[in-house]
Amino acid sequence: MKSELMREQAVLVTGDHPSIDDGRAGRLLEFFGVPYEMQNATDFRLPNSPQAQSNTKCRLVCAAEIFARLMERLQNTSGGRQEFVQTVHSVFLYPTNNPAGLAKVVSELSGTKISISKGAEDEVEWRITDDSGGFGGAMRGLRVRPTPATLEGCDVFHANGSSVTPLIAAGNKAAFLKLTCNGVPVFASSERLIDIDAGLTTPNFDVRDHLFSAVPAVSYIRWAFAHSAWRAREVSACLIIDDPLLKARYGFVRFRELLALMKQHRFSTSIAFIPWNWRRNDREVIKLFRNNPESYSLCIHGCDHTAAEFGTSDRQRLRAIASESVRRMSLHERRTGLAHDRVMVFPQGVFSTEAISELKRAGFHAVVNTEVHSNPAGERKLRISDVWDVAVMAYGDFPIYTRRYPAQGVENLAFDLLLGKPCLMVIHHDFCSDGCVRLMQFIDQLNALKVPFTWRPLGDVVRRSYRQKEVSPNCVEIEMYGSELLIENGSDRAKSYFVSRREREPHTIESLHAGSRRVSWDSAGDYIEFRLTLGPGESTLLTLRFKAAEDLAHRRQNLAHSIKTLLRRYLSEARDNYVLPTKSRLASFVK
Repeated sequence: MKSELMREQAVLVTGDHPSIDDGRAGRLLEFFGVPYEMQNATDFRLPNSPQAQSNTKCRLVCAAEIFARLMERLQNTSGGRQEFVQTVHSVFLYPTNNPAGLAKVVSELSGTKISISKGAEDEVEWRITDDSGGFGGAMRGLRVRPTPATLEGCDVFHANGSSVTPLIAAGNKAAFLKLTCNGVPVFASSERLIDIDAGLTTPNFDVRDHLFSAVPAVSYIRWAFAHSAWRAREVSACLIIDDPLLKARYGFVRFRELLALMKQHRFSTSIAFIPWNWRRNDREVIKLFRNNPESYSLCIHGCDHTAAEFGTSDRQRLRAIASESVRRMSLHERRTGLAHDRVMVFPQGVFSTEAISELKRAGFHAVVNTEVHSNPAGERKLRISDVWDVAVMAYGDFPIYTRRYPAQGVENLAFDLLLGKPCLMVIHHDFCSDGCVRLMQFIDQLNALKVPFTWRPLGDVVRRSYRQKEVSPNCVEIEMYGSELLIENGSDRAKSYFVSRREREPHTIESLHAGSRRVSWDSAGDYIEFRLTLGPGESTLLTLRFKAAEDLAHRRQNLAHSIKTLLRRYLSEARDNYVLPTKSRLASFVK
């Protein structure tokens, strides 16, 4: 059987001298793992395609002016129009720094007068099409309010007429259009393509800053290369609540009531648990967690949760607190029988580059964090492509899965899903001060996204979050991120899996297992690679272990530090359990 990967052909057509925009288009295709052929417009030849099936046709990606040149040539060639229809699946047009040229091309293709203007109104929501064919993925039907800076400098179409379909629009203005050329769908974006190699200048990627430059191209690639692009194995999600002790009530969180809401609204929750509290929990709440493992889980939130404790570059200090956090959580598990996930959430989100390496050697499986920039600020430059990946791998080849606050909007989590990232959101207890009304509204918004959702414990989300593509009906290529990876062959035939993982220091690897079986691996450039085969319905858990640091030792804390930590923890709990609830009640009384 011929591979779908080989049949979904991408052709990037450029001028005699490829432009900056052509380079950005090529990088987007490369990022999503789409193999493409680059052709010069002067010598362009449509690929031979004896069949007219959708997946045997090529996808053209080019600047609007280049496409106009191609069509002019084809119209002056005998049989050119018929060849275009039989050979081309779809076309994606991106602009260069020539809005007038783009408007002319789109007008000629649509037969409708279409103009382009600079800037758009503030405080207006832009609607993304709710296409029945799945175009737009998780962002289908959403209304997004771009940031003022985005609207100020953007180019937008002014389109009226039934010959064009607005895909991202507000009133009679559109940033993304669908039209046809001889019956072939053509997608045109008004804004220049995003440069994913540009530095990330914000705390995390915000799609509201890049709605018109990012969403059209990503939506098209996901639609046009459904088989040949990297994709997530499943859409996984989890809510994370930072800090609570496992008591009947912590601040505004009541665990039994929250469990009832989880069952009613279909979601799961991981508590980012501070290891310092390992002996300070309520027996009934522990039992509640143990009896509901599909709803409640624990991950590790620092060690003492002191200010920026993982932000130091002192490796000895980092090694000690990473080891101590593992020790305390192991004692907690033995004491309570309640398992936890070897996933770190940094206190205040602060971490150093050295901290990531020490967690890797301490046996953690991954990091889940709100912040992606290391401490000190500016020490390590991240690119947009780093945070578009399933997990950030820029620090010691160890994954940081990103999470978001509700204030960042459902649109950012939807874009994460469109990229192939897991859906991870975070709150603190005070977000539940209204009886969890806001939280349930946000959860319902997530569950209403038009993609199938699976809410899981955080550890399960991490071990299932990777990207894959089928290179043939019997062979799957996988890129691994965390130190654990669950592979499931849900088909009725045996499949071969080719797995790679970024690792520039392969000498630090101690072992790799598939279940209880040791797996051999090879080093290739910046990656390790290995193969395995699973029978029909078979699954296996891959476990990658790294060598522990040679001088690992538990250091006793001095008395001053111990007292300072104790005071910090008790004062924080007094604030959360008494001060904030009292303020909330008084505010309600005044109203």
